[in-house]
Amino acid sequence: QVQLVESGGGLVQPGGSLRVSCEASGSIFSINGMGWSRQAPGQERELVAVITRGGTTEYADSVKGRFTIARDNAKNTWSLQMNSLKPEDTAVYYCHAQEMYTEDDSGIKKYFGVWGQGTLVTVSS
Repeated sequence: QVQLVESGGGLVQPGGSLRVSCEASGSIFSINGMGWSRQAPGQERELVAVITRGGTTEYADSVKGRFTIARDNAKNTWSLQMNSLKPEDTAVYYCHAQEMYTEDDSGIKKYFGVWGQGTLVTVSS
């Protein structure tokens, strides 16, 4: 059993900064393809940023130069630093992982497409 839990959402003024974090729990020994997506009210979910285990990153054009994704392989956590926030960044932010591997007494298990429950980020004055 694996779980992703986001934290760090909240209310911030336009131009401000906020950092959201994701922590993976379970007997995890490897995670590939960590990322963040967001969904604004009435809109489709949008991929915001991804990072590979080796540290290669990709960003949506709408956040390039403002958002930074980072990961800590040892702690099974990753984060999204958001700067110069705009009202249009308001959304529920979800962390996700493409592949997760656990190992316990029952052996190795693979999990694909794991998502967190989301954390709300509101950019407003």
